[in-house]
Amino acid sequence: MNMENLVFSTWGNWKDSPGPAQTDDLPAQFGQERFLRAFMGWDGMFVRDASVNIVDMTREYAAQAANQSCGHCSPCRECTYRIKEILERICEGQGAEGDLDMLEYMARYVMDSSYCDIGLTSPRPILDAIEHGRADFLRAIQEKKPIPRGNYVAKVTAPCTNACPSHLDIPGYVEKIHLGRWDEALEIIRRDCCLPGTIGRVCVRPCEFNCRRGLMDEPIAIKALKRFAADQELTRGVEPCFLTTETKEDKVAIIGAGPAGLACAYHLGLRGYKTTIFEALPEPGGMAKTGIPDYRLPPDLLNYEVSLVEKVGAEIRYGVNVGKDITLEDLTKDGYKAIFVGVGAPEASAMRCEGEDAGYERFMTGIDFLREIAFGRRPIEGKKIAVIGGGNVAMDCVRSALRIGFDDVNLIYRRTEAEMPADPVEIEEAKEEGIKFNFLVQPIKILAENGKVSGLECLKMELGEPDESGRRRPIPIEGSNFVIECDAMVPAIGQVVVVDRVLPEGTEITRWKTLVVDEITFQSSQPNVFGGGDCITGPATLIGALAAGKNAARFIARYLETGECKPEDADWMEKAISDLGVYDKEETMPFAGQTRRPRQAALDPSVRIKNFEEVESGFSQADAFKEASRCLRCYRIGLAAV
Repeated sequence: MNMENLVFSTWGNWKDSPGPAQTDDLPAQFGQERFLRAFMGWDGMFVRDASVNIVDMTREYAAQAANQSCGHCSPCRECTYRIKEILERICEGQGAEGDLDMLEYMARYVMDSSYCDIGLTSPRPILDAIEHGRADFLRAIQEKKPIPRGNYVAKVTAPCTNACPSHLDIPGYVEKIHLGRWDEALEIIRRDCCLPGTIGRVCVRPCEFNCRRGLMDEPIAIKALKRFAADQELTRGVEPCFLTTETKEDKVAIIGAGPAGLACAYHLGLRGYKTTIFEALPEPGGMAKTGIPDYRLPPDLLNYEVSLVEKVGAEIRYGVNVGKDITLEDLTKDGYKAIFVGVGAPEASAMRCEGEDAGYERFMTGIDFLREIAFGRRPIEGKKIAVIGGGNVAMDCVRSALRIGFDDVNLIYRRTEAEMPADPVEIEEAKEEGIKFNFLVQPIKILAENGKVSGLECLKMELGEPDESGRRRPIPIEGSNFVIECDAMVPAIGQVVVVDRVLPEGTEITRWKTLVVDEITFQSSQPNVFGGGDCITGPATLIGALAAGKNAARFIARYLETGECKPEDADWMEKAISDLGVYDKEETMPFAGQTRRPRQAALDPSVRIKNFEEVESGFSQADAFKEASRCLRCYRIGLAAV
């Protein structure tokens, strides 16, 4: 059978309209060797294989819906259970006349009376199946024969969960916060994230950009709620308890105590594996420590969360430069059965500006500038500083420069504010603190007197057509040269990966010197070597690194236990759901009132620029309760026949 064509589909706006033109956006593969024969979910259903028994598949889908019904809306709880029972009877050969009418009535009743998306969306594919497969249902009722069970894979997700690289159960922990069960909320978070307090402060929050509440008024403050749950543990002095399995014999080496390495160690520890983390720096955290200033991420909090990673079985050895002091081959000889490489992107990209290699005093890259501050040292002297860049590192540099005594701080960016990749919140707070923003400006030459930085010659720019990043390309305006006076300069335009210094000869890397790994298993061309975080993606996000470490740990454990490293059905289901798309930014939402999310209290700009005290203080219990109550609980169920 040609699985590229549809037998029928109700997915989205399609109504029983098979044919190649309608299949482009619907996944056909389920892994490398199997096809996605049929799918039921929040937006309808589609069938590619006519041999799929729609009646049995509907039974399984109804069972999943009943299991996910929370009970807050009693019609949903009671009716989904009754729908499941009726479909089970039909599939056992005990159906009765009138069952289909009852199924349709209850499914519509659930949709009309429910608050959350389990009740609002799960009846849809059931109704579609009955409408398009009524003859199959009637035949099953009339023949009174048991129907063989099919092979299905189910997955529960949500738009926010799907957007999160670590796929946290966001509606789950938000609901627990609403119920005042903060410890349970934190327990849910820690299933997938070992640094909840950290990520609750510095995450770039892709989840919030996929929040359906934002189509009504404002997205749920997911990041702040995560922080609230983590802070409650510290505020109340609760001792966390981790359930780990029996200790395994095999040892795992982890290179780098940054977010990816810590996450890998944590999730391996929960599985009973002892890990040794080799870290070149004297303290843990990687870029979370050296690249995020204390006013955003208090070091005591980061150290506390790292101590919990150690509690589940990780040992951290500091001052060990892997590739120089010890090699991966040495670690293998020492009995480490698997190795995870999470070395990040620790070096700065070149600015390609005349004079940057001249060795001028008071010139320092952004990541070196922040690293020096993180370890309590003043990186460079001066009163007027120019920072070049438009990302979060540049924001951290300009705001830190104020706090170490610079009076005049200029940010120089070659595009406009609209194209800046930095977090809009960071941009706004930098403006509040008095940072001067210079947009559409391109540095071309570093000026110096007596070997010290004295200024920056620049060109004015204008925006042309979009480049490969999707942003409009800056074009120099001829003859627009001008000089920005400064006595210190910090380029913060990007970072580069140097993972090749760590790897054994023959390990496959890209031309950007990132480690080549399988996109699902994180296994490299060396079977016992895995990698994750910036060293495989290039400079990215902290939550992305945590997700990579978590997922790699799962496959490392599988490799140690079976000698193989293959994706499971759950991995392919995750991919299928992502390909389908869980969030529709064009969705028309019913009006539910304009309720704005609360704002976290923050230090006044005149106060905070004088020190590195944390700027935001987090939600109060009342604010957290109020904000959690805005969640629409947008769970969606997907079921694949494979």
